Amino acid sequence: MSLFHLQTKIGRHITRDNKEYLYFSGTDYLGIGTTKEFEDLVIRGIKNLGLNHGLSRINNVRLNIFDQFENYFAEKAGADKALVWSSGYLAGYATVNYLLDFTDYIFVAPDTHPAILPEELNPDPNQSFDDWVSHVKEMCDTLKPQRILILANAVDPLKPSVHDFSWMGYLPRKHEYTFLVDDSHAFGVVGEDIYGTYNRWKFLPVELLVTGSLGKGLGMPAGITLGPVQPIIGILNRKIFRSASPPPQAYLWAFLQAQDLFKERFEKLKKNRTYFNSVVEKITGLNNDSGFPIYSFNNRKWVAQLEEEGVIISSFPYPEPTDPWVNRIVLSANHEQEDLQRLYLILEKIQGQLMESTVLN
Repeated sequence: MSLFHLQTKIGRHITRDNKEYLYFSGTDYLGIGTTKEFEDLVIRGIKNLGLNHGLSRINNVRLNIFDQFENYFAEKAGADKALVWSSGYLAGYATVNYLLDFTDYIFVAPDTHPAILPEELNPDPNQSFDDWVSHVKEMCDTLKPQRILILANAVDPLKPSVHDFSWMGYLPRKHEYTFLVDDSHAFGVVGEDIYGTYNRWKFLPVELLVTGSLGKGLGMPAGITLGPVQPIIGILNRKIFRSASPPPQAYLWAFLQAQDLFKERFEKLKKNRTYFNSVVEKITGLNNDSGFPIYSFNNRKWVAQLEEEGVIISSFPYPEPTDPWVNRIVLSANHEQEDLQRLYLILEKIQGQLMESTVLN
């Protein structure tokens, strides 16, 4: 696959050497990054509130927009309280390091993002999620009563898979459980609205905290921590929050003004996903969770064939340069039904060529 070094916005299409390609990659699931309505709101926010606010959140001079955003997001997500950060990685790092002080034993799901990983722990890349769940259940049965921290992603965007955590409701009650989940790929994509999975899992018998990047589906250079009042206040009082600069305020203001736009884009993404799921049932070799707009495949020849047909998808070794290549088709709310139909016909053509080649050999 070719490298594309761009100097323009990325939307439905990208252009190189005067050739236009359909773009099925990235993490801008709602297409907010190229939505003029949101761009105009951000510009208005900059004019009203400034380009940047480099002051600590505990400074005696404060912008109300940060508290307004946190209160609104927490209410919509179903959490008691929220903290907004300059990145999802910082949100995860600060949250997990706070929780370590109140933890005796840790379980790490196989696809857990590095943002919520303690420095000395790494997930087992060869362990399946289902095997990990069985391991957690067995260990919780045998361990003496203690404070257990469970770390996981809401979504594995590589396989892809939207995880089910309802099994935590049946863990033995002799332990105290804290569950920290990274919602970076869930915000704007998974669930009944754009606010991620907190509302779905808050009734589990655990202390639930959610962190994640808002820079993917929600298109904002920011991160967030959601949770009960006590741990959120505890994190707020740590120096990592007290001394850190917040994200650009104009994006937070724009987000609060753009709720109808986000709802519209969320519904468009669901519509695109439903349509594409219905037409690609005949294509073998695609891996997908019906609740997520990513389709992975193993045959790297498809990548060059798709590019030849004018379609660019995501393909690179991850997470290490020596790891296997991850090949993924990513849908977004930017795509029109004609784009999805064209992609399907190209995949059908590639599959037909593969079948012919197999017969000839």
